[in-house]
Amino acid sequence: MAEHNELGRQGEEIAANFLVKKGYQIVARNYTFKKLELDIIAKKGGKLIVVEVKTRNSDYLAGPEITVTKTKQKSIIKAANFYIQENDLDLETQFDIVSIILNAKEQTIEHLEDAFYPLL
Repeated sequence: MAEHNELGRQGEEIAANFLVKKGYQIVARNYTFKKLELDIIAKKGGKLIVVEVKTRNSDYLAGPEITVTKTKQKSIIKAANFYIQENDLDLETQFDIVSIILNAKEQTIEHLEDAFYPLL
């Protein structure tokens, strides 16, 4: 497995554990729709929470959350819409980003709630 894939897998595991400790119920991980993927789908407080996890080994150029571009957001929203339809859900949906810096010297986690919104 490529090193960046392993880092991403570790980050997703850290993020899932972090969210569970914050009271989130994980309902799906690595959900795919066509070529799109949702890292974590959770529920909390009557909401469906779609979480994009970004893990890097440093924030030298920018924090990992910066890489969630408008194009990436549209892909996440499209996959989330399919998940909602497929599971016949009628819940308010929130899009979060969990940003993780993970290396031999540090592990930092930043949870950005309501990080972006679907365009109407």
